[in-house]
Amino acid sequence: MLFTRISRITKRISTRIGLFTSVSLIMVSMLACTSIPEQPKQPGPITPTPTPTTPPVVITPSASEAPSSTASNIFKPSTYAALPGWEQDDVREAWPAFLASCNVLTKKNEIDRKAKRAIQTNQTKPNNDWVEPCSIAKDVNPQDNVAIRMFFETFFTPHQVVNVDGTEEGLLTGYYEPLLKGSRQRTGKYQIPLYSVPDDLLTIELGSVYPELKNMRLRGRVVGNKVLPYPSRAEMDNSATLAGKELLWVDDPIDAFFLQIQGSGRVQLAGSKEVVRLAYANQNGHPYKSIGRYLVNKGELKLEQASAQGIKAWLAAHPSRQQELLNANPSYVFFKEEKLLDDKQGPKGALGVPLTAQRSIAIDPQYLPLGAPVFLVAKEVNLQRLVMAQDTGGAIRGAVRADYFWGFGAAAGEQAGRMKQRLSLWVLLPKVIVGAGL
Repeated sequence: MLFTRISRITKRISTRIGLFTSVSLIMVSMLACTSIPEQPKQPGPITPTPTPTTPPVVITPSASEAPSSTASNIFKPSTYAALPGWEQDDVREAWPAFLASCNVLTKKNEIDRKAKRAIQTNQTKPNNDWVEPCSIAKDVNPQDNVAIRMFFETFFTPHQVVNVDGTEEGLLTGYYEPLLKGSRQRTGKYQIPLYSVPDDLLTIELGSVYPELKNMRLRGRVVGNKVLPYPSRAEMDNSATLAGKELLWVDDPIDAFFLQIQGSGRVQLAGSKEVVRLAYANQNGHPYKSIGRYLVNKGELKLEQASAQGIKAWLAAHPSRQQELLNANPSYVFFKEEKLLDDKQGPKGALGVPLTAQRSIAIDPQYLPLGAPVFLVAKEVNLQRLVMAQDTGGAIRGAVRADYFWGFGAAAGEQAGRMKQRLSLWVLLPKVIVGAGL
């Protein structure tokens, strides 16, 4: 039975591929399932504007779900020939990230399939079924660029992503994992706290009560018999709300602020060789607002100057206005500590798998499926490559919108801070494989 299945699939691929029938691509095996998606982190560039002083309770989308049904209007079937640079990209670099996505997507898919079978026993395989391509992917040679490219061309169809208004271009920004200096105690120059999740932060999954609000969540706190908005950044800075929830203390308030924008980072502990990772744990429910846009709107910077480097230079020149600027972003991120088991491995993104430098992106899960392969093109910087949608972020909103993960350290930070490019996107979705006998 197994060899019959292999023969059928190999024959089908040979027919489609022609010249490359001799490539040893297909061996079917079961894919082990591991990770379960975690809460999304909050990477983000430097874009939107300040918030009202007393915002309503904010409802935010859950990052671990597929796009809403309205998102189908933004996918235009395309071809690999239409992807600029597809043939030139070294897709081997994206392969480990793709296999990591598969670990999550096949597990979620199997759960979905079992739930559906309980309701309807006779159903056709959905178009977003990841099980077959992900199981076959285990036996593709990870060092064979031709075989990997052939795999995607055989099992996935590219769809150009367009905005809801029909336009084809969007914005590409960058983020990274920074290194801060810190201490477990408040001492000496280490006076800036980084907090764990407060005990009174309430997160409500609204879809469990109102089906029409599926994938949406509300954050706040209970005061008396009411659920009220959680305090904003400015309100928390002027109260004892977070007393006792200090996780670590660092030496620079600007670095602490940008750590929240990146969503995760590493901290070198004083007097020790120990480096710990701080990962996104939760957020106060207020929308992300860009301090760069705030400075542009105030006439303090020109738009092209509103990079991370430009903002830090402005802060250095205007120390008395530091708190004013930071408070322009009411969103506040809480962290959890993780052991740094492998310093070459990136932090976990919203999909629950470690991010791969220059091969993982953050997307808006209301439009693009989390975990999917995506081909991005930023012509201005000649960036044309296959990446995986493995993360989300508070500032990442819209269909043709992505945040590019540069990796760890100062060099990655320089690249990320300056990145603001026009973007085109193609999402690669699994084909319906007919007659495979699966």
